[in-house]
Amino acid sequence: MNKLLVVDDNEDIRKQLKWALGRDYSLTLAVDANHALDLFRKHKPHVVTLDLGLPPHEDSSEEGFRCLSEILKQANTTKVIVITGNDGHENALKAVQMGAYDFYHKPIDLDELRIIIKRAFHLASLEEENRHLHSQSCHGLDDGHGIIGQCQKMQNVFASIRKVADSEASVLITGESGTGKELVARAVHAKSSRRKNAFVAINCGAIPENLLESELFGHEKGAYTGASSRTQGKFEFAHQGTLFLDEIGELPLALQVKLLRFLQEKVIQRVGGRQDIQVDARIVSATNIDIAQAMADGSFREDLFYRIGVVTIELPPLRERGEDILLLSNLFLQRNCRELNRKSAGFSPESVACLQSYEWPGNVRELENKIQRAVIMTNTSFIEPEDLGFSEKSEKSTPRPQLSLGTTLRQGREMLERQMVQTALQDNTGNVAKAAESLGVSRPTLYDLLKKYNLSPAAIHQGADDDDSQKTKHKTRYEINTG
Repeated sequence: MNKLLVVDDNEDIRKQLKWALGRDYSLTLAVDANHALDLFRKHKPHVVTLDLGLPPHEDSSEEGFRCLSEILKQANTTKVIVITGNDGHENALKAVQMGAYDFYHKPIDLDELRIIIKRAFHLASLEEENRHLHSQSCHGLDDGHGIIGQCQKMQNVFASIRKVADSEASVLITGESGTGKELVARAVHAKSSRRKNAFVAINCGAIPENLLESELFGHEKGAYTGASSRTQGKFEFAHQGTLFLDEIGELPLALQVKLLRFLQEKVIQRVGGRQDIQVDARIVSATNIDIAQAMADGSFREDLFYRIGVVTIELPPLRERGEDILLLSNLFLQRNCRELNRKSAGFSPESVACLQSYEWPGNVRELENKIQRAVIMTNTSFIEPEDLGFSEKSEKSTPRPQLSLGTTLRQGREMLERQMVQTALQDNTGNVAKAAESLGVSRPTLYDLLKKYNLSPAAIHQGADDDDSQKTKHKTRYEINTG
């Protein structure tokens, strides 16, 4: 059961919270800072509610801040929810700047506090899972190269890596730019029997054609002007290891012939040389072009394709990876905060909506870039859309709910949450499982939200169908912005 520590010197409040939360959490109660720190070290709770006004200085926040600081020093991933009086707004903001997860003003509204605590546990659980995945790279592939994913498409990729790694088969990795093709190539090498030998990578599209042959196959002294000595190429450096040919679709036809000969006979000739050199190198290649189209227009040899693509691993674009978007976002946030020595409480609800609805044309590489930018640029505890480079009127972002001047923070959060649930169900034709995946939550959590907002998947789906029918009837074309 999730561990919750309640720190409050008011006995009535402790009793009230024990009665309200005791069935949902493993609850521990503390009356002052020293008591709280002893219990924290003993039980290591995931979430703490902390009253800043603690004895012996109940009229100030001195003891509360000391307790908060010590808790975060011992475990900076703990979610501390600070509870203050109505006149303690400045202290609450200071606590958040110190690293508190959220704050709440007395008198306590149990329903609202339950939601804050539930979200804190959800975030703590997600971060713990991120750390576990990060430490076990490839979600179980012990390669140390940081491939992470929970969606089914990435699980299929991991399964393919495990199956093909220990074979000698040539592997072709396909996918859009920025999806992590080189990471997969390194994972294949790291899981293979060749892992103790060299992994040599070359980008076939980044080197001029007149130099690429020499880079790959090496050259003899005097082979061309400036060739003052014999030089080995990438093939020889990869002997008994793996040669990774990135962007192989850019390989000129003349070199495709030489590569085909190597794959058939396992020999090469240096530029300007006549001697056959035996090389034992496994070929792993990658491309972001449509190989079928390249073969059809004659820019890529069909016989070479069948040699390099004995096994083909297709990497999905980030926009098709559902829950992985938030998984990776939190991972990159933690990593950049650690490397840049910054603190962040996480993403605001608006940022989460933007991250989930954006198309990600640059895939994982673009996501990592945006998170790094946000950590550098943000001046608040939570990452906001503008920190990520999203404009408020971005066509790729979920529209914000219309808030009136008197709308409270709680009401605004609920409006956004309700809107995101409705949009996800509409986009997934009422399918709860798919909607939950696109929102990055479990199905039970989504059912809780449906119950909370009195929503029906079938009704939402039917409503969307009715809207479509009405739009067709009036011969007006509308599009639901799915991001």
